[in-house]
Amino acid sequence: MRKIVLMMSVSLDGYFEGPNREIDWHMVDEELLQHVDEYLVDMGAFIHGRVTYELMAAYWPTADREKDVTKHVADFAVIWRNMPKLVFSRTLQHAQWNTTIVRDVVPEDIRALKAQDGGDLTLGGADLAAEFMRHDLVDEYRIYVHPVLIGRGRPLFTDSDALRKLRLLENRTFGNGVVLLRYGRAEPDDSADT
Repeated sequence: MRKIVLMMSVSLDGYFEGPNREIDWHMVDEELLQHVDEYLVDMGAFIHGRVTYELMAAYWPTADREKDVTKHVADFAVIWRNMPKLVFSRTLQHAQWNTTIVRDVVPEDIRALKAQDGGDLTLGGADLAAEFMRHDLVDEYRIYVHPVLIGRGRPLFTDSDALRKLRLLENRTFGNGVVLLRYGRAEPDDSADT
């Protein structure tokens, strides 16, 4: 069965964007881009909210044609353009680049999507991620913690009444100080250790 993988960058103080939606504090370099490209190339689809989709669509469809573009930026542009995308939006009327618009998060439909053949599904966008988490649809968390404190903005994780135990699958430190924290669902017998 395919997994839903939440893949997001956050500041050390837990924000995914600044108070004016800025993400210019992300410390993305060639090493990190190479890592992301190598991971995403085998995914089955991107799952985006409208804001994330529009942000991505504003740059990535033609990024590989920019002057002096690096190999990993060009590789990601091809991955993003060619990968199937599901965009959850009640307002978006048209989308390009192998994109299907979905109006609502219906847990049964997501479970059916996970049961299909193909690679795992990467989830991006904090509002959409919150909705997936509310329905317990996220199987893995790939959180890239950037070594910066931005002080305020929008936190990735919002208040919830649900307690979900996770287990560490991987951690990795990149040369620029970004740390990948990768967690999966705790196995039923993992709770006996706590």
